[in-house]
Order: sequence, then C-alpha cells, then structure tokens
Amino acid sequence: MSSDEYDPPKVWTWDTENGGQFASTNRPVAGATHDRELPVGEHPYQLYSLATPNGQKVTILFEELLEAGFDAEYDAWPIRIGDGDQFGSGFVAANPNSKIPALMDHSATPPTRVFESAAILMHLSERFGAFQVSDPADRPEMLSWLFWQMGSAPYLGGGFGHFYAYAPKKWEYPINRFAMEVKRQLDVLDRHLDGRDWMAGGDYTIADMAIWPWYGGLVLFDQYGASEFLDTASYRNVVSWAERIWARPAVRRGRKVNRFQGELSDQLHERHAASDFELRTQDKLEAQG
Repeated sequence: MSSDEYDPPKVWTWDTENGGQFASTNRPVAGATHDRELPVGEHPYQLYSLATPNGQKVTILFEELLEAGFDAEYDAWPIRIGDGDQFGSGFVAANPNSKIPALMDHSATPPTRVFESAAILMHLSERFGAFQVSDPADRPEMLSWLFWQMGSAPYLGGGFGHFYAYAPKKWEYPINRFAMEVKRQLDVLDRHLDGRDWMAGGDYTIADMAIWPWYGGLVLFDQYGASEFLDTASYRNVVSWAERIWARPAVRRGRKVNRFQGELSDQLHERHAASDFELRTQDKLEAQG
C-alpha cells in the first residue's frame, strides 16, 4: 500500500482535522452547539443565509419578485458558516439540518419555517403566483429541472469543487471522477438549452433561478478556478443562457446579498431595504468610516 493510500478503520471516528479548509463547518452529529436567537426585522419574510450558490437562489427570487411589483419585502441576515452560526439554537430551530438558507415566513400565523433552497423557491413562487410556467402542462418539466439541480449540484460543489479547489491535497482519482460528472451535467444542460431560452416551457422560472448560481457561476465567473480545466466556454448554449440571466438587474442585486467575498461594492452583508444596494454595500460603509 502506498503512503497516500487510505486504509479505513473498522469503525470510523471523527477527527476535527479531517476535511481540509472547511473542516469546521461540519460535524457528524446534529443539533445546536450554543444558544443564539435569530434576529427578526420588520418585514414578513426573514431570510437567514449566505451568498453561496444555494443562498443566491433565494435572494435572486426575492429581488425578482420585488422587481415584478410584488409585496415581497424581506430582511436577509448573514449566517457565517465558517464561524459556526449554523449551529446556534435559533438557526437549528429554523433548519434542523444546519444548512443555509432558512426562511421564517411571518406572514403566516404562527410563523412558518421553510428550509432547503428548492422548498423556499416553491413556497415563495406559489405564494405569489410568480415565476412558475404559464402553461400548467409544463409544470412537471419545471419541477424536474428544479430537482435535477438539487440532485446534481452536490457533485459539482461537494464533489468536484471540494477536491479540485479545497481539499488538503490534489488527488487524481476524485478530481477525474467528479470532473467527468460535471462535464456530463454541462452537456445535459447544453443539449437541453439548444434552441431554448429557458429551462422549462417558454418562461423564466424558479428552475432557472435554482440552476444559474451553480452552473452559471461555473461558466461565467470561473468558479473554483476551473473554467479552463473544464473547458466551460465550449458549452455555448449554457453560456448564452447564463448571460441572459446575468443581464437581469434583480439577479445582479440578489447575488450581492449576504456576500462576504469579492469586490466590496458587491458585498451587502445584510439586506433590509431596497436602498441598501445604494447605501450599505461594504465599499459605502467603509468610506463612511
């Protein structure tokens, strides 16, 4: 056996050093590690999230709803997963799975919790009757692509992204295994989008909003530093679709919410009003001292 080969023990035990860069964000048990209540703002919808691809889905939908004229004002509070905020008692009550995003819907009595990003997208789009397909016959197609994303993206993020960009060492086998799967997924999308503007029917829907932060981020923003490695430019239909979505003002706003990376002008750590995009991005706050 080579020095890099892993010989699994008979019973696995948790080593806090395992997991590389993100070892502190997960653990093998559920539940809260500390008491911390969640803040509550003045709006009916209270979102607790971070601008990961899964978090972006929901803030994009909120901004699209507001852009379309719906009364969908919301407060977006950051959950810093690197600091363990997801293990606070308030957040665990909102999402027992301790993953972002989580939504508390105070328009209901009593307030309703909704967790898992696809569930939040469905809850909001159905509540407002927006960003669904216009033809009910296309609804199964929309739902199929929505849940395709939920099943496929872990291979992109937790699989390829982890081993290519974040693991303590680069191992050929997992990188090759997950690169093959991600390229297969991109080909699935590219073939489906040939001759189509959107994922389902002729409408821009929550299926597009779910898929875009993951696969649009991959082809437009060099996610994981892997665009050249995966030859993402060759998936021309995916690139065109991603560019159509990125041209939408609501998408550009939604991608900023709860963001802590990139340019300061793209970071809006908390969002409580539409004016925050003009007044409270990090570049503006730091300029104020």
